[in-house]
Amino acid sequence: MRNTKTLATIAVVALLACGCFGGGATVETNTTTVSIGQQLIDLQNSYKSGAMNQEQYNKAKKDLINRALDS
Repeated sequence: MRNTKTLATIAVVALLACGCFGGGATVETNTTTVSIGQQLIDLQNSYKSGAMNQEQYNKAKKDLINRALDS
């Protein structure tokens, strides 16, 4: 009986030491919404500045529009 109590006490102390009971954690999520129009303007500016070629621009624009229509 005494060994059972000792074993139980050790188990509780081990769990507390490991933080298995959780708590204290804070999770934050920040979401920034940019309009489809602004995203298209940004794409166009990237293309005009040479950051992407015509093929990349067309694909990105198509993907952006498809995502907007799906949501």
